[in-house]
Amino acid sequence: MSAPPSRPAESDIPNGPGLRRIARPVRLSEEVSVELQQRVARGELKPGDRLPTEKALGEAFGVSRAVVREAIARLKADGLIETRQGSGAFVVEAPKAINLRFWQGAGPALDELRDIFELRAMVEGAVAELAAQRRDEHDLSAMKEHLQAMDDAMESGVDGTGADDNFHVAMAKATHNSYIRRLVEFLGQHFSDSRKLSWLDTNLQLKLPHASQREHRALLDAIAKGDAEAARRRAHEHLRGAAGRLGIPLALDLDQKRPGRRKP
Repeated sequence: MSAPPSRPAESDIPNGPGLRRIARPVRLSEEVSVELQQRVARGELKPGDRLPTEKALGEAFGVSRAVVREAIARLKADGLIETRQGSGAFVVEAPKAINLRFWQGAGPALDELRDIFELRAMVEGAVAELAAQRRDEHDLSAMKEHLQAMDDAMESGVDGTGADDNFHVAMAKATHNSYIRRLVEFLGQHFSDSRKLSWLDTNLQLKLPHASQREHRALLDAIAKGDAEAARRRAHEHLRGAAGRLGIPLALDLDQKRPGRRKP
């Protein structure tokens, strides 16, 4: 049995056209919460430890107590911090919930962006396969509507990320599985920034979104025909294409059967 394909090192990933960090302002409270979370990860703050007071944290970070309060609220919502009436804030003994965050700050590093595209390929490929088996005319109409909205965005030279997101949510709805729909809606909030990279191609006359749109049409065509295998393959081709146009080779071809694997 041959070895599985190795992951490319980040140094091997070329900088493709249009690849840049997402321009998103970072809130002070987010910076404070990330720093506190990193201190917990490094063991500087251990489970059960009491956090310094809001005043002390504000002076240490050079921010207001309101910013510290918001940062603590974020960590509490993530299940990493608990507050006790009259005692303060404490690092929890065991996290009560896992909050899925893809990147912090202005945008993703190349290796993290590659991982996001691989995750998208796995999720969207499975969704497309099931959608092809269960879609009805209403589902197809909704997907066509969002596809047209992307066409309109390209014609106007504006950001069509919202329509792109809606297209993928409509595909999830076509599975007629409420949990799949809710999962895709949740993940879509995080996947959206990776889709936006294809819509920031203003200096290339929107070549990237035009290429992506051709893949969207091929994907919709396979779903409309009810061809589940082709739908899954088209979804994977779309993700490999989207990543490749940004200079990010995906390490795993999800359509390729593993060497040495026998059929049952």
